[in-house]
Amino acid sequence: MIRVLLADDETIIRAGVRSILTTEPGIEVVAEASDGREAVELARKHRPDVALLDIRMPEMDGLTAAGEMRTTNPDTAVVVLTTFGEDRYIERALDQGVAGFLLKASDPRDLISGVRAVASGGSCLSPLVARRLMTELRRAPSPRSEVSGERTTLLTKREQEVLGMLGAGLSNAEIAQRLHLVEGTIKTYVSAIFTQLEVRNRVQAAIIAYEAGLVKDADLNR
Repeated sequence: MIRVLLADDETIIRAGVRSILTTEPGIEVVAEASDGREAVELARKHRPDVALLDIRMPEMDGLTAAGEMRTTNPDTAVVVLTTFGEDRYIERALDQGVAGFLLKASDPRDLISGVRAVASGGSCLSPLVARRLMTELRRAPSPRSEVSGERTTLLTKREQEVLGMLGAGLSNAEIAQRLHLVEGTIKTYVSAIFTQLEVRNRVQAAIIAYEAGLVKDADLNR
């Protein structure tokens, strides 16, 4: 059973997300919070597998709460529930070690698959968030772009190709299909990429892919 903590200051959002999750076998919402401070306390009490946190909440915002949970509950994977207007928070969220970004307006299937992915040690990045992030980076390149470009030169050509598709939000299975390889081979590539880039999850690797210019429009518009 995947145990989930849900934190959002809007009651209707919590009700909607809870309704989606609790209809799925193997997922249980064990606690709900209306602010970040309460979320941290409930995470410490219930030790959930996954915490879904809104960014803007009273008392303590979701990103500060994510940082607190990383210290007090390192085994809890944190997923940020975001909107298009909150792209500026992505870099800060990465610094807090979040495992993923999902839109509040995401397809329910994306929410469920995202929770399952992070609960099993993976990460999730909404394709719509990926597209928006790519647009923002093109309009205002990050000062880290040159550094990210240099880091990716450590990768082989094939690893760079895999990283670009990963950055576009493709799953291992989708990448394998594109490259006509078996999924196990892609998992090996992804593991090697994480090691070379010294990142913890797919979200952090995706940011480097965007900054290094490895994400292709064709993959974002798949």
